[in-house]
Amino acid sequence: MSEFFEIAYAAATNRLCLFTGTGFSKAISDNEAPSWQGLLEDLCDLLPHPEEIKDLLFPEDRTQQLSLEEAAQVISIKLSAIGKNIHEEIAELIEDVDLDDDIEDIEEFFSNKSFRVVTTNYDKLAEELTGENSCQSITPGRPIPRSSANVKIYHVHGSVDSPENMVVTSEDYFRFINSDTYFSRKLSTVLHENTVVILGYSLGDTNLKAIISDYKGFSKNHVIGSNIFLVSRSNVDQHVKDYYSHCYGIRVLDGLNTERFFRKLNNKIPKVARITDRSLRSIRKVVHEGFHFKEAFLKLDDSFYRIISSLSAERLSLNDARVVEMLGDVIESKRELTLENNAWEQYEHLAGWLVYLASLMEIRGTSMENKFLEATLRSMNTMRKEYYIGYSWHAYKVWKKRWPTVIASNRTLIKNHIEDNTDWSDALVVVNSIES
Repeated sequence: MSEFFEIAYAAATNRLCLFTGTGFSKAISDNEAPSWQGLLEDLCDLLPHPEEIKDLLFPEDRTQQLSLEEAAQVISIKLSAIGKNIHEEIAELIEDVDLDDDIEDIEEFFSNKSFRVVTTNYDKLAEELTGENSCQSITPGRPIPRSSANVKIYHVHGSVDSPENMVVTSEDYFRFINSDTYFSRKLSTVLHENTVVILGYSLGDTNLKAIISDYKGFSKNHVIGSNIFLVSRSNVDQHVKDYYSHCYGIRVLDGLNTERFFRKLNNKIPKVARITDRSLRSIRKVVHEGFHFKEAFLKLDDSFYRIISSLSAERLSLNDARVVEMLGDVIESKRELTLENNAWEQYEHLAGWLVYLASLMEIRGTSMENKFLEATLRSMNTMRKEYYIGYSWHAYKVWKKRWPTVIASNRTLIKNHIEDNTDWSDALVVVNSIES
């Protein structure tokens, strides 16, 4: 999967940030870590008449009147009335959570790689995962380390190390969102400078949406596509994926649990790490010095993913005319390679490149639009669902499988171009396989 090449490239160049929520702690603790609502319900058990409070705040037969942070505020007030502090009680509950014994792939990554973690979790499970790998745990209320470390973990909502600074209640959240602190500035910097993988959040999480709401505009205007992924263990509806891509710049990797994500990432990193330095040197020469990629390089399947990942690592702007022109030339060169005799693997490569590019950035209105559409028409006119001499059934499989990953506006652009320029049935099947 090309997305894993991109994430592995970020890991190999020390530009990966994991953004973890409650679901991540549950995944690495064999579900021992409580959900946010589960934690609040545990706090209710400390109050007189706990079932009455639970029914008021978390009714099973009607809609909840309060958000979870508002419910936390109510619980905080009631705990104060009996001489208890909600932050201290949460810290005591969470400190008892332990790591699962069967998470080898996650432990392998945390204990051997250099990366950053931004977390809204209060627990220290991520720190435990790093083992002997050098690690810094950074939390409000504690001194900011000045030394370097392979893994830096930013507890933006606080941690058990400093309970009084944890963001728990609606009052805490209001103060956090409206304050210009080291952590709010660091969060913005990390989102803008790294490839971000979100683990342990649902797409509907209001905190997640609030934190990344400014990222879409930045990614759309300044970089090649979006550098933010959300890993979901359940399947996500296509309309929901389109919404989050459009509004927040999020690419969703669904049907993928945390352990399997790290297994696939660990498998991809060694190969990617071997080519990162060379690919960064190449992209600098092509974009800044007018060089061109060699044909032998462009014949490789993964060369396009190297190019895209290098652009992201270099933070080259989508508005840079040289970048857009270069991508158009690369696609055109790949299309020409499909004209050679017995170039069947090039047909499959071209389909993969086009789908991937269309999942990253909006094509309409760019200088590469015509070259992209010409290559797409060539690709779809030479593919076939069944095996047949003279057509690529591998290219068809790529388009059919990956069509849902294409940005909605690009699906419309491609669909209109195909319908206007060919009556090839297999092409029409693909572009009409998703309702607008």
